[in-house]
Amino acid sequence: MSPHILILGGTTEARELAAGLASRPGVRVTTSLAGRVTRPGAVAGEVRIGGFGGVAGLADWIREEQVDALVDATHPFARAITAHAVRAAAATGVRCVVLRRPGWRPGPGDRWHQVDSLEEAARLLPSLGRRVFLTTGRTELAAFAHLTELHFVVRSVELPEPPMPPHTEVLLARGPFTAADESTLLYDHCIDVLVTKDSGGAATSAKLTAARELALPVVVVRRPPLPDGVTAVPDVASVERWLDLDRP
Repeated sequence: MSPHILILGGTTEARELAAGLASRPGVRVTTSLAGRVTRPGAVAGEVRIGGFGGVAGLADWIREEQVDALVDATHPFARAITAHAVRAAAATGVRCVVLRRPGWRPGPGDRWHQVDSLEEAARLLPSLGRRVFLTTGRTELAAFAHLTELHFVVRSVELPEPPMPPHTEVLLARGPFTAADESTLLYDHCIDVLVTKDSGGAATSAKLTAARELALPVVVVRRPPLPDGVTAVPDVASVERWLDLDRP
């Protein structure tokens, strides 16, 4: 019987993994997307969109679709779905691995302020600057909505969800962006502080390079911890080795 791999994804790594698995004869791969973006990029293999209905719903889907292995390749801050994946895998006896790209690390010249939450980032902002490039995601602006004296620039593929700060300028654009792109944005909008999550990876790191070159402070929200006992790997090649699909 053909192995069926379920990928919980939407990240660059999830798409790369799906493409590699879909190219293998006899392998069925399904990528599940949350559906928060109305026009997601192309994904190889089968695609399902929308939630499962919690742990029980995900476990039921795993059983009904005869999933052999579960790969959580969601965003490092998708804490709830990762917890659900681990619990659903345990309930069904299906192997589970979490794909998490390595986090960013500050280097020479960086002016990072690392915090544990968006709320902590919001408390820190007024002491760092008045014009903020906010890159924490279009669905999580509420933590900054009370900062009425600051001006925010938010870049998103789609319009952000309220509530949001009263002085918010929205830039609709899809990456990736180069360091030169980011430097131009920071300069043109007179940005004096950047806020981001520690997403890791190269796809969105250019803004950090640009902030370093302009000597701007950066507020970095640390990642939430992974559930206890979970198997985590840093890249697509490691997932493929873990799956061991070439084994007779």
